[in-house]
Amino acid sequence: MGIQNFPAALQPIIQQGFLEREFQQALQSKLGYRAVADREDFAVGIGETLTKTRAGLKPSVTTPLAPATNTNLDNGLAPTNWGVEQYTLTLNFYAATADLNVVTSRVGIASQFLQNAAVNGEQAARSLDELARNALFNAYFGGNTRVRAALGSAGPNVSVDDIRGFTSVFANGVPMPVSNTNQMLVTVGSNTYALVGVAADGTNNSTAPNGVSGVLTFAGDVTVADGALNNTVTAATASAILRPNARGNTTQVQATDQLDMSTLLNAVATLRQNAVPEIDGAYNCYLDPQSARQLFNDQAFQRLFTGATSANAVFKRGMVNDFLGLRFVPTTEAFVQAHPTIDGALVRRPIVCGKGALIEGDFAGMADADVAPKDAIVTIVDNVAMVTREPIDRLQQIIAQSWYWIGGFCAPSDTTTTATTVPTATNSAFKRAVMIEHIG
Repeated sequence: MGIQNFPAALQPIIQQGFLEREFQQALQSKLGYRAVADREDFAVGIGETLTKTRAGLKPSVTTPLAPATNTNLDNGLAPTNWGVEQYTLTLNFYAATADLNVVTSRVGIASQFLQNAAVNGEQAARSLDELARNALFNAYFGGNTRVRAALGSAGPNVSVDDIRGFTSVFANGVPMPVSNTNQMLVTVGSNTYALVGVAADGTNNSTAPNGVSGVLTFAGDVTVADGALNNTVTAATASAILRPNARGNTTQVQATDQLDMSTLLNAVATLRQNAVPEIDGAYNCYLDPQSARQLFNDQAFQRLFTGATSANAVFKRGMVNDFLGLRFVPTTEAFVQAHPTIDGALVRRPIVCGKGALIEGDFAGMADADVAPKDAIVTIVDNVAMVTREPIDRLQQIIAQSWYWIGGFCAPSDTTTTATTVPTATNSAFKRAVMIEHIG
């Protein structure tokens, strides 16, 4: 049969005078974000959404019990309770497939069946890594934004670039929508205001990765000076974002603000302030190759290894592991954003994570007998189901090769960790990771 009768997608792989009999693999993204997630099974028969409760601690007791009050049945003691907070995991269904005609594939130069399986596996791994990345960054972008449209006159409504982290406050450990009853303190420009309402724009104009532009409504008028274009807007419970030279928001980052060791050590210090546990002895720092290259150009970083016996090995590998409390994990999935105000400049975002920064919920019923019968070709690989369906077309020629995953990711909060239980703790709602923004 003529090659022109094949689907256009198959024509390039049919032998036409060349003898190479293996597919050359395409470039693949370097993954890493999913590895930081603590995995939990999502049990069968409990619905699609699971709310988990995390217990807090009670404040320290440093005042001795007065003998005069040590009387009666209560011995002068008033009962106190520990706090709780909740986070929610939601199941979603993700899947993809590819068809293979076992007859026409026989004229190909290599096994399309094996190649389909390899490509499906790579697609599944990359998809889950991006889902993990998005869940992690959505939480740690929270409460940090800028004024998107300048106020012409004092007023309560301020247009901002990203409303993530401003939509809810924690009341008794439960996230509640911001309202007149549940207000949030927000610093706009140089002053603090009480936030009482949030609305997303009908058309999303946010410049932040996966951001949601909208309008913040305050209980009182915001001054024109505070509502100036690109002024910093920060929630009292904002996640920690560090920038070289203490820039206030993404638009203020300058071309000279490159990644350095000082900023990374500040990130480590912030995590340790919040008593965030390490991951096997160090915090994971996920960064792209350009961020790593800038770090090796930092003089303080270079001085650290001057004369050290490990220096040659460090620079040969181009990466450092487990030094100064940091483990570097290179990835090509990191967010890279065009600078909002500097043409041609890019904003890069390493993130330093401690244990528990992310939770992965995997549906426990993916491989149950009623879902994947014993005669079905279903294999669970790293909690992802790889499925091969036998030919069921009229000519019994077309095989379907698919994958699916049922689960979800979420970043749990740590609002119960406060200065009353951990004196050095910050006020961030999400404490287990620190994002860094720099030019690259």
